[in-house]
Amino acid sequence: MPSADSAESYDAIVIGTGQAGKPLARALGQAGWRTAIVERGHVGGTCINVGCTPTKTMVASARVAYLARRAADYGVRLGTVQVDLEKVVRRKQAIVERFRSGSHASLEKTANVDLIAGDAAFEAPQRIEVRSKGQDPRHLRSEHIFINTGTRPAKPAIAGLEEIPFLDNASIMELETLPEHLVVLGGGYIGLEFAQMFGRFGSRVTIVHRGKRLLSREDTDISDEVACILREDGINVMLGTSTHRVERAADGLIRLEVDQDGRKQTVSGSHLLVATGRIPNTDKLGLEMARVQTDVRGYIQVNERLETSTSGIYALGDVNGGPSFTHVAYDDFRIVRTNLLENGNASTRDRLTPYTVYIDPQLGRVGLTEAEASARGIPHRVAKLPMAHVARAIETDETRGFMKALVDTGDGKILGCAILGIEGGEVMSVLQTAMMGGLPYTALQNGVFAHPTLAESLNNLFMGLDS
Repeated sequence: MPSADSAESYDAIVIGTGQAGKPLARALGQAGWRTAIVERGHVGGTCINVGCTPTKTMVASARVAYLARRAADYGVRLGTVQVDLEKVVRRKQAIVERFRSGSHASLEKTANVDLIAGDAAFEAPQRIEVRSKGQDPRHLRSEHIFINTGTRPAKPAIAGLEEIPFLDNASIMELETLPEHLVVLGGGYIGLEFAQMFGRFGSRVTIVHRGKRLLSREDTDISDEVACILREDGINVMLGTSTHRVERAADGLIRLEVDQDGRKQTVSGSHLLVATGRIPNTDKLGLEMARVQTDVRGYIQVNERLETSTSGIYALGDVNGGPSFTHVAYDDFRIVRTNLLENGNASTRDRLTPYTVYIDPQLGRVGLTEAEASARGIPHRVAKLPMAHVARAIETDETRGFMKALVDTGDGKILGCAILGIEGGEVMSVLQTAMMGGLPYTALQNGVFAHPTLAESLNNLFMGLDS
């Protein structure tokens, strides 16, 4: 290892340009800290490149196809609806490139920030080595190092999988030919979004999920309703199904040997999407050289201020094992910025974590589920309203799903909600705002909202608690 004197010295080093790393590097640079930010791929992290931006762009195309096929329901006559997947992908790529190039340019224009391409690994607690193909390694040192390396798709231990050209969340978005029959392995958020998306593009779709219900973090009534909606859309949902082997048959199809409730069978498809979870990008960071502790899955352990087991080293975003959402990573950035640059005392304690699953109708959720509230022994009441009773949903003929909210029996404050319905994420955000302000449910029950809007339905949702 080169001597300490040969390493380039920085006030801060950021590893990864995701939704925590990029804004942190800019904030540090603007505060006068000489900052190096290292990126091995494209600037922007998972969100911009293979996550939120591209998937939601393609979800939008899928929804247009869905509505076009339903045009007759609204009294509109159209011809046969066909999806040009190549054009869908080109549109997605153009938007990703716009966001990516903008992020890259903003970093390069920030004073005191050096954007360095390459793979970073620790040599010591305050030293990293950056390797880039065709160039000599660079050695950097700093008393402040921030890890924002994110996660990647997990590969389940299934016999034969390594010999099959399976898809993941990134490669499936580069297909320009529509799969005849897409088999989705996994019934989590990612798997469901792609399953419905490609079903609407025109593929036959089968979901193979080993759990007894989809979206296991949600309440059972939510999971059951989501399964019902997907089946209504023509998707074959196989629950309680374990996959033992995968192989490429002589006819070119991919065959899965599965066991569903003790019954062995074969599922065949033209394409296989593996969406069974993600793992942290920590295995090549040399964390042992920095004495940074991880959990058994490889996620970096942090305290509520996002500090690791080694002083001066922080972990932000998905890599620290917290909720894997872009907005959480960005809040991690705000916590570190507040504490380092503003002498504050910010932490992850009691942080509300909202999220939206972009199936259609959307599932927006924040706070406690009914199961969590019961497990914690919190006295609560449940307000529930079918979307079929929401005026705006009826007018737009989007009545699938329901609204659900939990209220503390004592002080009447909202504990959490799940909105499975048209623009569920937006309606959830109204409830989240009330939770952030500590408002009782009666503030929404008696609030005057514009008519006819989806938010107006909150009057009726909470009216049910007094009936």
